[in-house]
Amino acid sequence: MASVPEKYRDLLDTRPVLVSLATVQPDNQPQVTPVWIDMEGDRLRVNTAKGRQKHVNMVERPMVTVLAVDPENAFRYIEVRGKVTHITEEGGDAHIDRLAKKYLDADSYPGRNPAETRIICYIEPTNVFAAG
Repeated sequence: MASVPEKYRDLLDTRPVLVSLATVQPDNQPQVTPVWIDMEGDRLRVNTAKGRQKHVNMVERPMVTVLAVDPENAFRYIEVRGKVTHITEEGGDAHIDRLAKKYLDADSYPGRNPAETRIICYIEPTNVFAAG
């Protein structure tokens, strides 16, 4: 497993940097979505609603890429290629609330839809490239 260098963890874990998540569609075309992210240990965590296209893509084709560009310096960025190793509903609601605190300074996620099931997708880095 590759690891995220400590000096770039802020882009994925501590600062509210909107990242791009690339998944692979059934026709092998990339699908890119802006997402909120954090880390647990060396794994990246993305929260989404069960059944959305990125969730389906990650289940069927678990290879993904995450790109985070520093909003204060466009020449500082990190690309993490990896594999989705675990997807769970457990803790999904609490996780989206933590991300809402990080990104919106809100105590709970304001876009919550009771008809949706929140899930956490864990990404294990396989290749990391950082610059800047």
